[in-house]
Amino acid sequence: MRVFGARALRSKGYTVIEANSGEAALAVMDSFDGEIDLLITDVVMPQMDGATLIDRVRANRPDFKVILISGYAEDSFRERLAATENVTFLPKPFSLIQLAGTVKTVIEA
Repeated sequence: MRVFGARALRSKGYTVIEANSGEAALAVMDSFDGEIDLLITDVVMPQMDGATLIDRVRANRPDFKVILISGYAEDSFRERLAATENVTFLPKPFSLIQLAGTVKTVIEA
């Protein structure tokens, strides 16, 4: 899913920085010199789930914009994210058009 999403967003002109786990994403975000506008994460990932990643990112950047993707119903994890704002849910499966549209909407908000 990550490879599909990254390729799709690059084809739409976005700069994409990839990480293969939550820990890797945190390391990339800490070491990246430029501005990062948005985090896209899955609910289920190796080693660290998406909600934990969001919590860790928001510890230093409370207003950071996030798209959370999942094959599960939004209700199943909404309580876990109740304290967070600016999290947009994108259910799987989704199309390139849906992904690009959601990214554009979230970044422009």
